[in-house]
Amino acid sequence: MTHPIPFARMNGLGNEILVADLRGTPARISPEAARALAARPETHFDQIMAIHDPRTPGTHSLIRILNADGSEAGACGNGTRCVVQALAGETGLTAFTFETRAGLLEAFEREDGLVTVDMGPPRFGWREIPLAEEFADTRAIELQIGPIDAPVLHSPSVASMGNPHAIFWVEDDVWAYALDRFGPILENHPIFPDRANISIACVTAPDAMTIRTWERGAGLTRACGSAACAAAVSGARTRRTGRRVTVTVPGGDLLIDWRESDDHVLMTGPAEWEWSGTLDPATGDFARDPEPTTAEIAS
Repeated sequence: MTHPIPFARMNGLGNEILVADLRGTPARISPEAARALAARPETHFDQIMAIHDPRTPGTHSLIRILNADGSEAGACGNGTRCVVQALAGETGLTAFTFETRAGLLEAFEREDGLVTVDMGPPRFGWREIPLAEEFADTRAIELQIGPIDAPVLHSPSVASMGNPHAIFWVEDDVWAYALDRFGPILENHPIFPDRANISIACVTAPDAMTIRTWERGAGLTRACGSAACAAAVSGARTRRTGRRVTVTVPGGDLLIDWRESDDHVLMTGPAEWEWSGTLDPATGDFARDPEPTTAEIAS
């Protein structure tokens, strides 16, 4: 067994997150360890946020993000909020800059306890998303599920928020669609060479929408922050909404603000600590920390 590392089980609006602290060690969480942790009900997760020592001046940490299938993700807004809450409690800091596979992310904890993450600018070019073939207008691409003359879902908006996203717009209840059945097919469609996150979105007001997401490498999720961002910017881009939108996901609400001044997307929402323990980054074996006693909680 390699040296165990501390981790915390947390969630961002129900998006199941493991925050693992690998600072001070060269270890990396293996794909095998990630899959083993995801397979257990107690440690099942949507993403692991692995905190490493910074490698770029001016950043606080390098964050490596793993999906439940062991693959790497470029960005995870809900997971980033969990990292901020964990590090804010440890360091007393409220503002952080993280390096991720998708680039640098800035985030800060607000006085009300919510966390805002600057997800950077969205990408709409077909090569940037990426798509396997050229589409001049990515506000609606040719892709559908169901019969040609009566598709169940069709013409999604596509964008990248560090991860590829496809948003299918519907006029009725987002729960009326079998996303558990369509999601895996669309995630792995040949048009998406890096696979994609698949969302169904319904605009309920000029400043509000409801979405459900099949998350690439994780499956159905109660919340996907980057999907909420992609849906919000796509809603504004297709003139369905304004640039500041409350996005309701199964786990709750996220406030998304697509700033005109610099094109950056700001996502604000909560994070919640559940319990902590240690894990083996090579195998995924883990142990929970003892629960605090009533006297310890009172003190």
